[in-house]
Amino acid sequence: MEYEKGYVYDLMDRGGPTDNREPYFKEAVDEMMRARVLCAKANAAMPDDPGYVTYLEELFHRDLSDVRILTPFICDFGNRVKFGKGVFINHSAILSSSGGIEFEDGVMTAPGLRIATINHDMNNRHTIYTYGKVLIKKNAWIGMNATICPGVTIGEYAVVAAGAVVTKDVPDYAVVGGVPAKVIRYLDLNEQRE
Repeated sequence: MEYEKGYVYDLMDRGGPTDNREPYFKEAVDEMMRARVLCAKANAAMPDDPGYVTYLEELFHRDLSDVRILTPFICDFGNRVKFGKGVFINHSAILSSSGGIEFEDGVMTAPGLRIATINHDMNNRHTIYTYGKVLIKKNAWIGMNATICPGVTIGEYAVVAAGAVVTKDVPDYAVVGGVPAKVIRYLDLNEQRE
């Protein structure tokens, strides 16, 4: 059977499933290899060499003059990540982004961020995958070594505590922590500044 270019991404956008044995999946494999090579090149550069950013710009098909990403950094699908303005991704982030990740303006992440947008079928775990886009809204702050699971939305100005595992949506202005993450409190809206 013939598949149109981008068919695998249409399936991912619908949540799957995809089957890695099908011919359409080669497009995803090619993107994973492209992303791995560009991340390896960026990570091989010295941190004080601004040239590493050119590899990340190629990875994301985007000028990154308004985004800061520190290496080491790993992303398996650069074509599935969107950045707003003023985003800061601290070192040692791992973005498993086949299901799509969007960082809105002003998002800030501490070292060790983990985002998963893909999952394995419970019975056919070696071949069948499902997906859920992760959206991190304006000015959210993600703490050190936090993990965000597929399909989660982090609200505006929300704070995710260090080490949290976020399995459900986080409301705007909420502070969440724990495993699984739960709301601890809400920020005082009167104290917020742009």
